[in-house]
Amino acid sequence: MTAPLIVLVGPMGVGKSTVGALLAKRLGCAYRDTDDAVVAAQGRSVADIFVDEGETYFRALEKAAVATALVEHDGVLALGGGAVLDAGTRELLSAHAAVVHLTMGVEEAVGRAGLDTARPLLAGDPRGRWQELTESRRHLYAEVARAVVATDGRTPEEVADAVLAALESSR
Repeated sequence: MTAPLIVLVGPMGVGKSTVGALLAKRLGCAYRDTDDAVVAAQGRSVADIFVDEGETYFRALEKAAVATALVEHDGVLALGGGAVLDAGTRELLSAHAAVVHLTMGVEEAVGRAGLDTARPLLAGDPRGRWQELTESRRHLYAEVARAVVATDGRTPEEVADAVLAALESSR
């Protein structure tokens, strides 16, 4: 059975995509982002899917993309911030020893460009909504993760180093 070497989970804007691509390059393996897989399959952005079809529809696409990646992908995998909302996805993730929860504080999130872009779940009050979403999901990330790595004040390279060190120490 194929399984990802590393699975990254955490809130939107934390750097899962950037760090995931760096890790894949370092490890000499492929990188996959489940949000990118959904976008490619649908031919439209996550924001457009939310607007046109709603969050429930998007979450079903996301769940399928994660399930597929967990059995087909053997590199580094980054999940969308809300992927852990689904109990079935959390159950699938619990079988993987290399799930890492990337974290950051709200001040760091506010300073990152990702919070300034059009994200459907942050409409109205991006700072408040980000903090609310992150707090409501924190226990779900903790449920699936074998290691936690804070990204605050770190470069992507430093976060990648910390991910590898955290996984090594959790073995």
